[in-house]
Amino acid sequence: MGFGQGLSGLNAASQNLDVIGNNIANSGTVGFKSGSATFADVYASSRVGLGVQVASINQRFTTGIVSTSGNQFDMAIDGAKGLFVVTQPNGATLYTRNGQFLADKDHKIVNAQGQQLMGYAPGGTNLIGMTVPVGNIAPQATSTITNKVNLDANADVVPGTNVARVVGVVNLDDGTGSVPFYYETNGSTYTWFTDPAGTTPGGAPANGTTYTTGAPASNITFTGGVPDSAIPTTGGNVAYVAPVTAVPFAMTNSDSFSKMVPLTVYDSLGNEHRVEQYYTKREPAGGNSVWEVNYVVDGNYDPANTAILTFDPSGRLLSGSPAAINFTPGGGTSPADPVSIQVAYDGSTQFGGSYSQDFVQNGYATGEYASMSIGSNGELIANYTNGAKQTMGMIALADFANLQGLQPVGGNAWAETANSGQPIVGTPGSNGLATIKGQAVEESNVDMSQELVNMIIAQRTYQANAQTIKTQDQVLQTLITMR
Repeated sequence: MGFGQGLSGLNAASQNLDVIGNNIANSGTVGFKSGSATFADVYASSRVGLGVQVASINQRFTTGIVSTSGNQFDMAIDGAKGLFVVTQPNGATLYTRNGQFLADKDHKIVNAQGQQLMGYAPGGTNLIGMTVPVGNIAPQATSTITNKVNLDANADVVPGTNVARVVGVVNLDDGTGSVPFYYETNGSTYTWFTDPAGTTPGGAPANGTTYTTGAPASNITFTGGVPDSAIPTTGGNVAYVAPVTAVPFAMTNSDSFSKMVPLTVYDSLGNEHRVEQYYTKREPAGGNSVWEVNYVVDGNYDPANTAILTFDPSGRLLSGSPAAINFTPGGGTSPADPVSIQVAYDGSTQFGGSYSQDFVQNGYATGEYASMSIGSNGELIANYTNGAKQTMGMIALADFANLQGLQPVGGNAWAETANSGQPIVGTPGSNGLATIKGQAVEESNVDMSQELVNMIIAQRTYQANAQTIKTQDQVLQTLITMR
């Protein structure tokens, strides 16, 4: 029996050395999980053991160091829970921690073994193979412009309406007959005219003369052209309004607006259009400041594309947001859909300071695929030459109730077994699954110093078991030589 025990010890120590050697050999393998041998004693119907056996080879699914690789398709599982789901060309599903992927000739995202990475379509629930997008991204017509501006509270008012002079008339009688006299007044100063239109100065009543007005009759004495009492209103309107000439908006007249800001928008074909926002400060109304905004598209002005912004005395926007710009694209060889844009000014102000404007429009032209980036939640995001981004899918991760029950199949992969249980599949960061780090890989979790120590122990174990066989041989030799 001593030989059998020693032989079992040699066999177990040899297998242990195999495991240690495998760990050391794969210390540079991305996603590799180190293993360890567990042993069990062997007994029959006796109090003396029959030796040792290897009970199992367990793998340690602890997380390896995550290091940056720079490869756009590389990804690391940043946590203990989760394995990538990959499909072999024959349709079999495997699981791996190795996140070294690339795009093959068919634009599939695969690993070095040709296994395709699995995930979900945006908003989908069924597993599909992940691919790299081809072709151009569709353009998006501009539908919103979000402005946040400050309009100069000290800007000059540009008159928006005509205000004519009001010339009054009063009938005065100096005893020889009633004569009409025409004037302008601000209540204290009078300017006299000889005609109802107020174009020819002169015609003031004679100084020192007392006149009788029409009904109700009253006497007025003029001294230096100024009456000694107010002129009654029976002759006409005596309110004085300074003459003002309106300045209608015209993009060619810089005096008709206060500030112009250009921006680019897009139609349904991705063609660019220039929109110019012309801000014009108008007369205050109701104690609030008023700004008129005119929109010129590709040099064409439509009065319907006009907004009125109202600010309170504290410079806060009261009304005018949102506004609208509507136009039909023209000038191209292919017709595009009419464009309707909602223009928001929420958060805009009118303070005493320089003009400032920040705006964002949501349209873009078509663009070619440029690169892929990976979000921490497993999103595969395609980046295009026009600056647009598009989510192409979500990476799937799988977890098992018993990871030790998985069957290693080589190529950094495991297969599901009855002992592992069925996979629990989800997206990174959900249901306790780990997150993803893009352009990085998870290194092997082999602890080289620990493995070298384990190697020394296994070597000594092997030597000790060999010594028991040698000792048993000597004992047997002694028995044989006995007479």
